[in-house]
Amino acid sequence: MFRTFGIPGSRRSRALAAPALLLALVLGATACDGDDTTSGKAAPGSGPSSSSAAGKVTVSPAAGRSVAPGTRVSVTAESGTLGKVTVTPKGRSSDGVDPVEVTGRLAADRRTWTSDRTMTPGTAYTVTVTATDTSGKQATTTSGFRTTAAGKVNGVTVTPLNNAVVGVGLPVSLAFDKPVADKAAVERSLSLTTTPAVKGSWGWLTDPLTGVQRVDWRPDAYWPSGTKVTLTALLSGIDTGGGRFLRRDIHDTFSIGTARVSYADLARHTMRVTENGRTVRNVKISGGSSAFPTWNGTMVVMAKQSTVRMTSSSVDIATSKDSADFYDEDVHNAVRITTSGTFVHAAPWNDRYMGRQNKSHGCIGLSDTDAKWFFDRAVRGDVVVSTGSTRAVVDKGNGYGEWNLSADQWHALSALA
Repeated sequence: MFRTFGIPGSRRSRALAAPALLLALVLGATACDGDDTTSGKAAPGSGPSSSSAAGKVTVSPAAGRSVAPGTRVSVTAESGTLGKVTVTPKGRSSDGVDPVEVTGRLAADRRTWTSDRTMTPGTAYTVTVTATDTSGKQATTTSGFRTTAAGKVNGVTVTPLNNAVVGVGLPVSLAFDKPVADKAAVERSLSLTTTPAVKGSWGWLTDPLTGVQRVDWRPDAYWPSGTKVTLTALLSGIDTGGGRFLRRDIHDTFSIGTARVSYADLARHTMRVTENGRTVRNVKISGGSSAFPTWNGTMVVMAKQSTVRMTSSSVDIATSKDSADFYDEDVHNAVRITTSGTFVHAAPWNDRYMGRQNKSHGCIGLSDTDAKWFFDRAVRGDVVVSTGSTRAVVDKGNGYGEWNLSADQWHALSALA
């Protein structure tokens, strides 16, 4: 799921490619024209007002208009009251996307209705209004308009995917193909529900190596095991900046599994693996050497791969076979914990150093037996806490390094803070 899977203990990495099953949220650029469907006394395209036997109803945008996806739809009963109002798409969008139905709110006096979200670009919409006049007579008015297509688009990769069971450290993450200028508009479209209730916040990050920008929802503390999470992202039609639009909504559910947290002590050359607060195994390790130390701090399992080719040249450590730091290895049972290429993996070439000395290029090496055991248990979202290294704490955007911030520091990264 990554373009490059780092080197043993790499300090640098290649760009992070989109995960498998990524949700394609980009929008094609196409021309459009207005929809002129209207019923009532007003002529199509003649203005915003439509009349019915139950009294005059004003619909905006006017019939036949072509409007931006962020335009608000409003309906007003100039006499009497409004009943049901629907704003529904007619077929697919101009680039083949299934468009969203537009929701809205009816005022307490039932005289006005206003939409509360953006619309899918390049889509014909029909507004259907039921109104009742002061004598109790009811009638229906319809009107049509079209949203303009987007000249530029943005895409989103969501983690985790639907119905996944993940570890207690995995945030909800939306990574964008292009940087988002209007972060507040995006964040306002996001909502999260959990059972049981869990406190947390959205925060904005940029990976220091790949430049990928994302917005994550991180709990204040690790997720409780068994939590059910539902994400609703009403993204279709949002301008992320400079006329670059998102085109699809996201609805995602997942749950939290075993609380698996591993504690790697680089000074003592050991790692203690816990599940639901109970130690299940102590293993000997060999971490990054003094020249290539392992990151300190809290990291989260991003992915795992049974075999990964790791080369020193891919991270500019050594390109010549004559260098003492040159390597080109098929590494087995590799569990990735940073974008920059830190893994927990089998390192049989360092068996004599396990539990005694740090000799890797930054990864956490285990024996074949221990690495296979760890690999088989690991799931995305498990936590690895590294201490005792001479290296700095991993950056908050390097993988899911946000756990190295306090809850208050994390909340401050919200665009709505």
